Amino acid sequence: MSIWARIGELASRISAGAVSGIAEIIESVRTTFAGDPELRRKVAFSIAMIALSAKMAKADGIVTQEEVRAFQEIFSMPPEQERNVTRLYRLAMSDTAGYEAYAERLANLCGSGQRDCQMLEDILDGLFHIAKADGLIHEKEVEFLRRIADIFNISDSHFRAILARHAVLEDSDPYAILGIERGTSFEKVKRRYRELVAEHHPDKLVSRGVPEEFVAIANDRIAAINTAYETIERGRVPA
Repeated sequence: MSIWARIGELASRISAGAVSGIAEIIESVRTTFAGDPELRRKVAFSIAMIALSAKMAKADGIVTQEEVRAFQEIFSMPPEQERNVTRLYRLAMSDTAGYEAYAERLANLCGSGQRDCQMLEDILDGLFHIAKADGLIHEKEVEFLRRIADIFNISDSHFRAILARHAVLEDSDPYAILGIERGTSFEKVKRRYRELVAEHHPDKLVSRGVPEEFVAIANDRIAAINTAYETIERGRVPA
């Protein structure tokens, strides 16, 4: 059974009154799929993106058509499941529980206290993809994302690297995107670039439980890493 069918089952529990909030759904995922860790991660990741996207849409007080389209780019879902995803999205928007409650439950996806968990970085990248869809990342959205990163135990330096590769600016710092200091030798730059490409290849996302439907996240990430490396290689930014 596909992840969307599973999400449909969870959405039906809302209609039946079995659950009243996204936080309860996230908790039910942990118990319902306890015997299938891979499926649990995929369903939890999908619900995380739906719920946190909805909460972030309220961060700057505006939901634009560009953000809706960016959401749809990430969520390549069967037409028959669109109603269920919409139901979860609207529930998250109206839920009185704050986004911190969702993030705290999701932080357990990689185990308690794990630093810079790649699965959680995938979620953060998806949220950045939506936030920048209207051509800029609003200050309140950055605050929202920084708080999510803090709950996810993503280090400040790691968050700055993620922010740099999503910055909607022509002069975005390529050294920050690669997570290295300006002035680093080109051999070390090349080594770091190769590490990042291997680490963030789309196949790696799938292997750690990110649904295949979310390859747009990996493609965005790799494109930013490639551009940063090429900029340094061409010498456009002085070391």
